[in-house]
Amino acid sequence: MDLSIYHCFLPHDDHEASLAFYRDTLGFELRNDVEYGGLHWLTVGPVGQPGTSIVLHPPAADPGVTDDERRVISEMMAKGTYASINLATKDLDGTFERLQAGDADVVQEPTDQPWGVRDCALRDPAGNMIRIFEVR
Repeated sequence: MDLSIYHCFLPHDDHEASLAFYRDTLGFELRNDVEYGGLHWLTVGPVGQPGTSIVLHPPAADPGVTDDERRVISEMMAKGTYASINLATKDLDGTFERLQAGDADVVQEPTDQPWGVRDCALRDPAGNMIRIFEVR
């Protein structure tokens, strides 16, 4: 098999704040902005990697989600426990400095983990956990 990651989905509750974070703070490019009924689905991705994208979506738009589930999703997003993504960089310290200068919501500074990786963690405006690993 020849499989690759094409899209992954992360929820957002403010499309403008999410776009600003992923475009201006992380340096991703906006690939698509679909508006329907006042809600936005944003597709962003790393420059130079057109085959890998993140779709930022309004979780409340799914017709299969009940009102109780929407409440739980909102609560989990606010706590940062609903969704996450792992990114990678060759220069974790330099990346972290740029993110910190951009007022990112830092959860963990660069740390050598006991399981052999070096990483840091931050949250996007919707509360999604973003861990950035250093590729050695």
